[in-house]
Amino acid sequence: MNENSELSELAVFASVATHRSFRKAALERGTSASAVSHAIRSLESRVGVRLFHRTTRNVSLTDAGQMLFAKLGPALADIRAAVDELNSWRDTPFGTVRLNVPNTLAPFVLGETIETLLKTNPGLRLEIVATDRRVDIVEEGFDAGIRFGERLSQDMVAVRIRSNLRFAVIGSPAYFDGRAVPATPQDLHDHVCIRYAFPGGTILHWEFLKDGESMQVDVDGPLTLDSQELMVDAAVRGLGLAYVWEQRAAPALREGLLMRCLEEWCPVDEGLFLYFPSRRHQTAGLRAVIEALRA
Repeated sequence: MNENSELSELAVFASVATHRSFRKAALERGTSASAVSHAIRSLESRVGVRLFHRTTRNVSLTDAGQMLFAKLGPALADIRAAVDELNSWRDTPFGTVRLNVPNTLAPFVLGETIETLLKTNPGLRLEIVATDRRVDIVEEGFDAGIRFGERLSQDMVAVRIRSNLRFAVIGSPAYFDGRAVPATPQDLHDHVCIRYAFPGGTILHWEFLKDGESMQVDVDGPLTLDSQELMVDAAVRGLGLAYVWEQRAAPALREGLLMRCLEEWCPVDEGLFLYFPSRRHQTAGLRAVIEALRA
């Protein structure tokens, strides 16, 4: 076996060891789970010891695998850093950056930024996964993620990014026919509201801020959805008030299908951050993404 094949198998091993999953390792490396499994079998055959315990549900390291991973991790990190330093000899960064972004935010945060990044950095590749599921970016092989500051763990570096996002409380003219428009967030208790549920089942609280006074309201209503697009559609149909990103409702607001309320209680949200592991080497590609998104 040549050295390139050996290094490739060791890189596959490190990916599986990191994620404890053949599927996630395959996703990170842009290959199939069967190819990852084949590489691990080949490596185990070559070194003569089993490196992983495998069941139908779990993948875990053997004692030998733990020893190899402990020694190998820093060495591979040094190799990746050395390769990335070649970017200093290029006009623009080269390589792949994997980002995790909340689905509800992705179009409004990344829209024009993606176009600019790819046009000005022809060697850069972006892989973006948009999901409202809570994601561990280290475990799932992402270089960085976007999230609100209060939800970040302490071992992350957080960079505030540009934000023109704010929530809007919206309802249709038909819904307000015969109903008083809420003047304060407390008035929402007298209204039918369309609730948003995160993938884990947690219900989104409606949060407000005015003149330094913050308020959180747990609303109620017969309809709970996991999509802001569906919430806007339900609001247009007069099924209740919805609390969504202003940009999601913009077309319907322009057409007069929806109207806003409590607008003075919905300031621009400045708590949006790009975050990444503090202990991981910051590649030139990631630095380009940070610069493009930085506030």
